[in-house]
Amino acid sequence: MNTLEVTYKEAYAIVQMNRGKVNAINFEMVQDLRDIFAKLEANPEVKGVILTGQPHYFSAGLDLIELFQYDKTQMTDFFVSFGALYLELVQFKKPFISAITGHSPAGGCVLAVTCDNRYMADGDNYVIGLNEVAVNIQISQNLTEVYAFWMGEGLASRYIMEGKLLSGKEALAAGLVDELVPLENVLERAETKMLQYMQADQEILVNTKAKLRKHLFNKLDLRAENSLKEANELWWKPEIRAKMKAYVESFSNKKKV
Repeated sequence: MNTLEVTYKEAYAIVQMNRGKVNAINFEMVQDLRDIFAKLEANPEVKGVILTGQPHYFSAGLDLIELFQYDKTQMTDFFVSFGALYLELVQFKKPFISAITGHSPAGGCVLAVTCDNRYMADGDNYVIGLNEVAVNIQISQNLTEVYAFWMGEGLASRYIMEGKLLSGKEALAAGLVDELVPLENVLERAETKMLQYMQADQEILVNTKAKLRKHLFNKLDLRAENSLKEANELWWKPEIRAKMKAYVESFSNKKKV
């Protein structure tokens, strides 16, 4: 896998996203994540998984610069696969923790909210949240349901409509993250929690997680081809394409300076 590094501990695994400085999500990363989590779920020796990033970035979200270059077939494949990844992570049966090593907007937050626990690096500049409205990407019904699962429907609704990115302190107050930890201790804190889970009977733990999410699962559309269908259609709307093009060009110009 070109976009991930996997470390196996005695009873659990650590999956580190490792695609450039900011871990921007492209089709290859989505496929790598789907492949490794399918293997980890099927491996009886792996009792839990920690997902983490690199210093200062868990994931900056979708790689809009690369995705803008995709044709319609490639974009459809991406949205279907990303929708499938999200559903697979939400339904991942074993204990699943995010060690959020910095910024986690949009697609980064999409990955993080699928977890059972989220420990985030404490820093005034780090943000997390679903800002899809602000960046002209259609959010899915499935994603709104999971956001509300953690934050409550009223708060999730207001923040999604605003396209709000939350500071660590705001995310903690909202219930989106469990704890703020110094950057250098984020992974350690996640491992401490995982070791706590490892002390429990694993069958009871898996059964209990399923029961806690039962009502959530009943609200989800489990057909991956449907979950981001609107997002795929609106991606090609001329005025949205124009805004995406301006963003890509402005970012490219910054890199040249």
